[in-house]
Amino acid sequence: MIGFLLAITLFNTVAFTTNKRLTRNQIVHIWMFTIAFQGLVDLYVAGKYDGYWYFSQAIDWESILALTILIPPVNMMFLNGYPFGSSLCKRMLYVGCWTIGILLYEAIALLPEPWGYFHHVWWRLRYSLFVYPLLLIMVVCYYKWIRKIEK
Repeated sequence: MIGFLLAITLFNTVAFTTNKRLTRNQIVHIWMFTIAFQGLVDLYVAGKYDGYWYFSQAIDWESILALTILIPPVNMMFLNGYPFGSSLCKRMLYVGCWTIGILLYEAIALLPEPWGYFHHVWWRLRYSLFVYPLLLIMVVCYYKWIRKIEK
């Protein structure tokens, strides 16, 4: 639980103090999209197919914190530094670096208590290696869509 609370504090502090790109409206959209999408993914991968779980295999309050205030600021930080308008190579490198960073965080979250809180059943880090870039690109596409409908 210590690692979890430290991560929440760190991610939110960094996301809100370094934000120079996202408007309040965009933050709310990204935040809600992240919660909804992560909840949907967890419903299937964790709930239906028992791929992983947070804290305990039961539905618990701590898991709600993971979905609502741990993951959304990560997407804010990702979008705040995303190199829009740069070459495809630079954008791919950026997504690749973030994927590695998120994988390292997932590996830390897999440590035993008090640092870790995440548990794999059949899910493996190598699956995340392929899924995270897709998820990050989806966040970029959603952000672009939000910017388009704001205009």
